[in-house]
Amino acid sequence: MLNKKITVQDIADELGISRNTVSKALNNTGTLADATKSKIIQKAIEMGYKQFAYVNNTSLFSSNVSANKEIALFTHSMPNSTHFGSYLLSGFEEKISNQGYRLPMYVIRDNELNSSSLPSNFNPETIDGIICIELFDKKYSQLICELGIPTLFVDSPCTHNNSPVNADILLMENYHSTYNMTKTLINNNKTNIGFIGDIYHCESFYERWKGYCAALFDSKIHFDISSSILEDDKEPYGNSEWLGNKIMEISVLPDAFICANDFIAINVIKALKHKNLSVPDDILICGFDDSMESKIIEPHLTTVNIPSYEMGDIAANLLLSRIDNPSIPFRTMHVRTLVKFRESTGNILNEKR
Repeated sequence: MLNKKITVQDIADELGISRNTVSKALNNTGTLADATKSKIIQKAIEMGYKQFAYVNNTSLFSSNVSANKEIALFTHSMPNSTHFGSYLLSGFEEKISNQGYRLPMYVIRDNELNSSSLPSNFNPETIDGIICIELFDKKYSQLICELGIPTLFVDSPCTHNNSPVNADILLMENYHSTYNMTKTLINNNKTNIGFIGDIYHCESFYERWKGYCAALFDSKIHFDISSSILEDDKEPYGNSEWLGNKIMEISVLPDAFICANDFIAINVIKALKHKNLSVPDDILICGFDDSMESKIIEPHLTTVNIPSYEMGDIAANLLLSRIDNPSIPFRTMHVRTLVKFRESTGNILNEKR
């Protein structure tokens, strides 16, 4: 099985379900029961599907890896193959496997999140450390911290009106990149700029929001909340029809939108096309993450590049040092990012090359 390239159809055949159902689970789209999604992901990991290649590599099969040394991965939404977290985990897993650690994965289901209960197959007595990715529930994060196991959060629950979690935190640099992206738009006479995304979804989104607001403030531009879409993430940001209708409710179409990430930005571009609005002719769009899709969407998306694989190595160093010395003060580290100007911001692209 390891020498064969595993496909979505292979996983579907193994489980006796449709290819479409497997695709929904792996890409985190559509609506599936938590148990079904978890079963599909675990089977994909077991079979060595490319999206989870970092799990099924030498660390799981090498005789150099002690079965007693484990760092657990906790996630509520498994990063897909184009998400920065997938590349980060590749770098992380390579580093810890060289130190003799395995990386068992625990996908936290909604019922476990709501009841603040640990996965039934998780045994804290066997775990040396925990890495949390795409896990932003404050209460559940506190539960993990209270286990007394060295823990690292890659991104974290939003600290607005709250103190940070009692653990080490690794973030991509959000504030300055979003500030610089917004300031560049302003310097090119784009002064009516909106923001799209749930700013309290996670710490990264909140920092991007603060960078956007600071750029407006420093340019003496009044923030008009009516130019932004800030609903919480229970709303369907992945639904281009919903987004298009929300945009059309804005009385004066902004010159540009800063979007909390590429996923939202790409859906905004699709929504605008459905409303017969052109990017960048009618409005400019910016995202964040430099996802693979950002280079494919037409027009190509102005975004922010995250050194994801390198962040994985940094994450491993942070967590391993915490395992070696649990009493050191908690650390919050930011890894520098880089704005990538592309066609979705029009002429600004030419000026910033």
